Amino acid sequence: MTAMTARERMLGRLRAAVPTSGSTLAPDTAALDRRIDDHFDARRGARPSVAALVESMQAALSASHAEVLCTDAAGWPAWVASRLAADGVRRLLLDTGRPEGAALARALPAGIATLDFDRPIEAWKAELFDTVDAGFTVARSGLAATGTLVLAPDAGSPRTMSLVPPVHIALVYASTLHPDLHSAVRAERWTDGMPTNLVMVSGPSKTSDIQQTLAYGAHGPRQLWVVIVNDLVGGHAQ
Repeated sequence: MTAMTARERMLGRLRAAVPTSGSTLAPDTAALDRRIDDHFDARRGARPSVAALVESMQAALSASHAEVLCTDAAGWPAWVASRLAADGVRRLLLDTGRPEGAALARALPAGIATLDFDRPIEAWKAELFDTVDAGFTVARSGLAATGTLVLAPDAGSPRTMSLVPPVHIALVYASTLHPDLHSAVRAERWTDGMPTNLVMVSGPSKTSDIQQTLAYGAHGPRQLWVVIVNDLVGGHAQ
């Protein structure tokens, strides 16, 4: 009989430690989830109003050097178009297949060209990195306590869209704001199925050297503009 190798012994111990059925873990996991929920619910207290969530989101983003606009569904395309023109943007990356992307494209002046992410990155990497001035995305949700945008990249809006252009414009709806990460995970039922990746953005890209000199744009966009759209009844936060 051949002696077992160290690898085989280690794998054998790991296999022996795995339960044959997941049923013994389910009650313990459920109990742990309840304890976590109770802990955060007790710390959080009553759920803030949407107006309070918007105010917190705006304050946290502004503290992180993001530019924030709170507006209604009708007004945001004109503001973004005007802001892009004033900043000298000439090429904007966006997903015109989304209603928000199409609305922004219609509002842009003639001097700003739009591009869809409709090619493999290998086919236009130089063009993307060298000529695209800004990228526009729609956030899945937002975390008001930290001013964090939750982006769920897809084929039309891959994570490159929010990471490569020097200016990132993100739209988030007031109705999708959560008090904190725990609230978002529970309300959106992340445990039922996570996407391939989530991108969490809490401000423009920044880094510092050993002397703590802060620099923006080293690893991503140097500017972040966030449009918080009040999509509630009558345009008023409840």
